[in-house]
Amino acid sequence: MSAEPPGRWPRRPRVLRGLRGLRTPAKKRPAAPPPVEPAGESGAAPPPAENTSSVISSALYRDGRRISAHDTLADAFRQQRATENTLAWIGLHRPTPSELVALASEFDLHPLAVEDALEAHQRPKLERYGGTLFVVLRAARYLDDREEVDFGELHVFVGRDFVITVRHGGAPDLSAVRHRMEDAPELLKRGPEAVLYAILDAVVDGYAPVVAGVQNDIDEIETEVFGGDPRVSRRIYELSREVVEFQRATRPLNRILEGLTAGFEKYAIDEELRRYLRDVADHALHTTDQVDGFRQALQDILTVNATLVNQQQNAEMRALAEAGFEQNEEIKKISSWAAILFAPTLVGTIYGMNFQNMPELSWGFGYPFAIVLMAIVCVSLYIVFKRRDWL
Repeated sequence: MSAEPPGRWPRRPRVLRGLRGLRTPAKKRPAAPPPVEPAGESGAAPPPAENTSSVISSALYRDGRRISAHDTLADAFRQQRATENTLAWIGLHRPTPSELVALASEFDLHPLAVEDALEAHQRPKLERYGGTLFVVLRAARYLDDREEVDFGELHVFVGRDFVITVRHGGAPDLSAVRHRMEDAPELLKRGPEAVLYAILDAVVDGYAPVVAGVQNDIDEIETEVFGGDPRVSRRIYELSREVVEFQRATRPLNRILEGLTAGFEKYAIDEELRRYLRDVADHALHTTDQVDGFRQALQDILTVNATLVNQQQNAEMRALAEAGFEQNEEIKKISSWAAILFAPTLVGTIYGMNFQNMPELSWGFGYPFAIVLMAIVCVSLYIVFKRRDWL
């Protein structure tokens, strides 16, 4: 299991002042053996309104079977103090500071972990504070109509006789996890580690629809790229951003599961739970590989799209150049004929002037000379333009 980190970024003093002193619990609990990592709380309950409890579910279990359920944290605390060998499983959705402070006092939660659970926006991680394991996970669900991945942040505290899940977001639905565990008392009786396994399994399984949705969108994008859709570049960029966020949610899972696996022997984790967690680790690794492949595929598609766009632009420029060349050729022809016709027009215009004293006016060969001169000029110009490929 991972140890408490040696250093952290400074926190806001106001929050820490409200949480200092919580290391001394109202009820002294024995040190808990380090369990396995949990996932975040889910549940379809809406965000708690003001003066409304954020407790989604709170129950006590003995030997894998529910013995009581409670609407308030105070009732759960009171019942667990009065009952031996029980497991408290409490699920919260966006709890208030006062609720987390009460939990911290009752279960001796570290102030830094409590502050992380209050602030949210944490990276997925696994940390141990004394006898309590603190796990942060990011669950995901795919919104196909908007082509977006919706993430929910999950904070889990696991101790010797308790599991506390704090959810920020809409995924996953941990009520399904609770029903699954209650239907399998032989698994639930293995303790908090079994609950952690079930939550991890639900989070990792929840990635499968996201992977399928992203894969479908990539297939559609490939078709659009080769179909010449001009909007595909924006779609590639937006989907790439979603894949990057998905990577940030899934990649740390491998390190978290490696940390749990490394602590199997030290913390005497049940052999059956070890098999289950190895299976979750295999699925998480497979998901990570797929997401990495998506990012590379999108980069390749973006490169291909840029190449196709450049080819299309080059073809358009070539067509424009060819059109310009043809236009220049036509202008050359028009200019050549205009010059050829201009020469006789100039001669005819000069000799058409009604002046008395003009050369060749009284010459008998003046008219034939003018005709021959115009013909010679026209033929000479035609030969010149022809040799220069203007005609």
